[in-house]
Amino acid sequence: MSFHLTLIGIGTGNPEHLTLQAIRAMNAQDLILIPHKGAGKDDLAGLRRAICDEVLTSDTTRIVEFDLPVRNEATLDYRQRVDDWHDAIAAVWQATILAHGGARRVGLLVWGDPSLYDSTLRIAARLEPQPSIEVIPGVTSVHALTAAHATVLNEIGAPFTVTTGRRLRDEGWPPGVDTVVVMLDAGGAFREIDATGVHIWWGAYVGMKEQIIIEGPLAEVADEIMDARLRARAAHGWIMDVYLMRRT
Repeated sequence: MSFHLTLIGIGTGNPEHLTLQAIRAMNAQDLILIPHKGAGKDDLAGLRRAICDEVLTSDTTRIVEFDLPVRNEATLDYRQRVDDWHDAIAAVWQATILAHGGARRVGLLVWGDPSLYDSTLRIAARLEPQPSIEVIPGVTSVHALTAAHATVLNEIGAPFTVTTGRRLRDEGWPPGVDTVVVMLDAGGAFREIDATGVHIWWGAYVGMKEQIIIEGPLAEVADEIMDARLRARAAHGWIMDVYLMRRT
């Protein structure tokens, strides 16, 4: 069965982040898929449902929820774990879409933007037959972070690097830049670098009502950030955070 797949960037959990293009795209779908990410993360599915409740006006758009496969952490090779997980997710998408035959336009709501540290496009490439794919850009957590702190992402004419907590922890500060944005940090990678002269702008749940932001010299606020992170995870069962660091 051929179908059209639309990947819709929905921002960081605030319905006001939706663009008019995203709202129109949501209402044009026959089917919108919403994943359940497991125990403790039901809020994420709930936020997607709340966004649909707020902006959907079409009587023909169906919302279908599915259980997202769990990544097998027993495999030693990280890339292999991710590839196997993406294969499993693509298979679940395929089965869910086939189970709701007649859907010619299928939408997935993507946190932030489908192009930045998100694998939805890579998973979609595994579908058979390959659907036609449309991407609706969205507000990223990086945009939401800098807006929350009323700061800029880069110095005048200067480059910056976007990386992950894993790489920062394993490889240190990326060479050739004074500004680093860190995403997908399991927690506290900033404590593995030399804090001398480093300023940090940190945020969790940026753009959402639960938003927490902390900024200051890294040496002075690192412990405060870790404490806030632990409390937030305990309160919500999950956490999404992102931070910007700059050598001054």
